[in-house]
Amino acid sequence: MRKDQTLGEYLQSQGVSRRGFLKFCSATASLMALPPSAVAQVAEALATARRPSVIWLSFQECTGCTESLTRSHAPTVESLIFDAISLDYHHTLQAASGHGAEAAREAAMEENEGEYILVVDGSIPVGNKAYSTIAGISNYDMLVEAASKAFAIVAVGTCAAFGGIPHANPNPTGAVSVSDIVTGKPIINVSGCPPIPVVITGVLAHFLTFGTIPELDAQGRPAAFFGQNIHDRCYRRPFYERGQFAETFDDEGARKGWCLYKLGCKGPTTYNACATLKWNAGTSFPIQSGHGCIGCSEPNFWDKGSFYNPISAGMWGSRDALLGAAAAGAALGVGSAIAARARKKKAQAAEEA
Repeated sequence: MRKDQTLGEYLQSQGVSRRGFLKFCSATASLMALPPSAVAQVAEALATARRPSVIWLSFQECTGCTESLTRSHAPTVESLIFDAISLDYHHTLQAASGHGAEAAREAAMEENEGEYILVVDGSIPVGNKAYSTIAGISNYDMLVEAASKAFAIVAVGTCAAFGGIPHANPNPTGAVSVSDIVTGKPIINVSGCPPIPVVITGVLAHFLTFGTIPELDAQGRPAAFFGQNIHDRCYRRPFYERGQFAETFDDEGARKGWCLYKLGCKGPTTYNACATLKWNAGTSFPIQSGHGCIGCSEPNFWDKGSFYNPISAGMWGSRDALLGAAAAGAALGVGSAIAARARKKKAQAAEEA
């Protein structure tokens, strides 16, 4: 794809039909939580969009964020987006190495100054900058230089967004997040350990479409994906309302799919789209697989206590308090059932009248 070529021209040259392009636009609008009426706007914007340069820097990380992205279950969406950007630098995916790789990064920064998207995954050590270096350049110095010339920064994964596991106690490297270092630039936090693939591409799709960053929540995350907590979208929520909780991972309640709250599920305090977008070709997510949410898309999740104790041990740790919560949930469920029966009787009476 030529740098002066629009996305619409590029897709047409690759044999993508108008029908296929509109399906792509519909999927993109859905990813960005836009109404169906916005598909035409998305199509017009993408058809005339120019190919943006993307520079991806990997610091203190495990490559899990890249693995998540490359194992995406929707290549008809993900591949089109990534074919439509110029991924000019990425340690894991680039063919170049050594001096050639660094020359490509420097050239991309120079040619696209003020316009490229900087993607960062991994935390940045500041206790001793020599803990993590690339081509003899510390992560800190490379980030500061690249961020200064970028249009916006996407912090991919909880390590880049909030410091993640390297930041956990005792934090021997002095690991910090991107926003702890970079100021004066738009920063989009796509947290998760790892993040959901379509959330990453949804952010890039928004930029491709509108040339701006999406609406963000209080943690700097895309509101379209992090606007609701997992608990509110969880299919086990009705069991919570009825006070039906699994006590162990292999008891009858667990086999029946009851709520995992007592086993430490952090869904009520974790904001992400896991319960709706899911993983592995949209097949499942941790709670559906039988394990409670560990809150990995939230700041300091590693240091908030056991993953297997209920939220806020001081409030929920005792047996009596847990039984009280179960009773409250059961009472709420009974109340909902009574209200539903009353509405049904009222409707039947109206029909008979």
